[in-house]
Amino acid sequence: VFWAQKCDIAEELDRLQTHVNEVQATLKKGGALGRRLDFLVQELHREANTLSSKALTSDMTYHAVEIKVLIEQIREQVQNLE
Repeated sequence: VFWAQKCDIAEELDRLQTHVNEVQATLKKGGALGRRLDFLVQELHREANTLSSKALTSDMTYHAVEIKVLIEQIREQVQNLE
């Protein structure tokens, strides 16, 4: 049962997609973006960390690290907004 839970990343992928959608909606809305985007980036990073911890293959680990690198690049850009 534990192994099956560890393999199931559907919930994390759903949450990642939800956060990406919210980032897009926030950018379209405009206005004061910094704090909201910073919060969303933190949430993206949290989900990426969970995905990374559930990685069972080196390929999954590679992709999880790539996601984390991209999220960190976004975080750097968001910090420039504040």
